[in-house]
Amino acid sequence: MTRAVVLLLLAAALVAAPAAAADCPQTTLADIEDEVMCPVCGTPLALATEAPQAIQEREYIERLIADCRTKDEIKSALAAQFGDAVLALPGDSGDDDLGDVLVYVVPAVGIVLAAGGIALAMTRWRRGGRPRTEAAADGAERDRRLQADMERYEL
Repeated sequence: MTRAVVLLLLAAALVAAPAAAADCPQTTLADIEDEVMCPVCGTPLALATEAPQAIQEREYIERLIADCRTKDEIKSALAAQFGDAVLALPGDSGDDDLGDVLVYVVPAVGIVLAAGGIALAMTRWRRGGRPRTEAAADGAERDRRLQADMERYEL
């Protein structure tokens, strides 16, 4: 009877453990490392290996992961602990800053303008830089001069 009770309790514990783990958000150190910076080195935390500040920051992240914090909560805690310089991606600070929007808009506008410039240059290059009617008139003039030269030299 006691064996049955022990086995029943063990089975209940095994079933309850994954259920408790499911409540904890699944984030990893590697998932966060590429989105935060080492404030001392100025490089992503994933690349800062030897700096004492980076080691301390990793340990802090691991403690927060063990406390079942979400990725956003961990980033907020890092910003509070180490300053806003620790956040690597624009918009991570949570403020609606115009600079965060411009980081994405300016390159997109540059690409559109460059594509428009290339398209304009290609059409002008294909035309030879002058309208088709002028090219046709030049062709007729060239033919007339060629005929005049041939008649003059009797060719």
